[in-house]
Amino acid sequence: MRKSEDSLVAWIASRRSDPNRADTIGIGDDMAMVRVGSEKVLLTADMLMDGVHFDTSIHEPGRIGRKAMAVGLSDCAAMAVRPRYAVVSVGLPDSWSIQQAKDLFVGMEGMAAAYHCEIVGGDTNSWSKPLALDVTLVATPYPDVEPVRRDGVRPGDELFVTGRLGGSLRGRHMTFEPRVEEAHRLASMLGNSLHAMMDLSDGLSTDAGRMASASGCGLVFETPSLEHVISDAAKQSATEDRRTPLAHALHDGEDFELLFAVETGVMRTSEQRDSDHLVSRTFIGTAVAEPGVWLRSSDGAQTAIEPGGWQHFT
Repeated sequence: MRKSEDSLVAWIASRRSDPNRADTIGIGDDMAMVRVGSEKVLLTADMLMDGVHFDTSIHEPGRIGRKAMAVGLSDCAAMAVRPRYAVVSVGLPDSWSIQQAKDLFVGMEGMAAAYHCEIVGGDTNSWSKPLALDVTLVATPYPDVEPVRRDGVRPGDELFVTGRLGGSLRGRHMTFEPRVEEAHRLASMLGNSLHAMMDLSDGLSTDAGRMASASGCGLVFETPSLEHVISDAAKQSATEDRRTPLAHALHDGEDFELLFAVETGVMRTSEQRDSDHLVSRTFIGTAVAEPGVWLRSSDGAQTAIEPGGWQHFT
């Protein structure tokens, strides 16, 4: 087995006793879904570590706590579901004061409250190592929409992304706003025409590959369209290294925007009806039958995009 996060997750998923139950969503999507009695319940867990997802020598505890909660909320956005409860576990450095620990919690609490989510429990530990924390979120479907999976892309679908991409490590990775409200609005508006959605945590090139693989098809991104979603931070980063702004948009990661696939022709009509949408939604490509992720230039030349975003365990 190749050493990578994706290969390990695939191996773990293969050991599930009943992976094809129609009433559940198992390993491999942004959230798992189970049934508790007659109710659908969705769950996600995200672990954040000092030196990987934040830097305690730079970032204040409150800002770190905010991000930890926002990452889980972004998973709720990816599935277009309603955040309800959070359970938080922390491994605090022995060197931290009680006030730092309180500030960390207040940051998580404030972000949760903004999305009507309540912290209801967890575990608190201390150790001689750097800060590590895990946030588990419990969500339920909104009354008017079904959870949106990442594996429903169909050849011919049009691909869109919210917001701007790239350059997140210049600060936005600590301040991003999870697209919970935007996802609910999209799912309510588009209904069954919204075929798939996920959040972009590890970079468009990497996450698009996961969506394509899960759906058994390919994604073709149009270079001129992608140029419209390159962030100013990505352009600034490109002036300081040898990478292009487009490379930053494709590979930087930690954007936490939404990538979604919609039935052909539906989205543009819907945008005209929904003039007060929360953030920009930009057409960036189409789905095709041939597997893979591709970049098509303005002259029609097409090249494969290799995953270049973040990958744990490599």
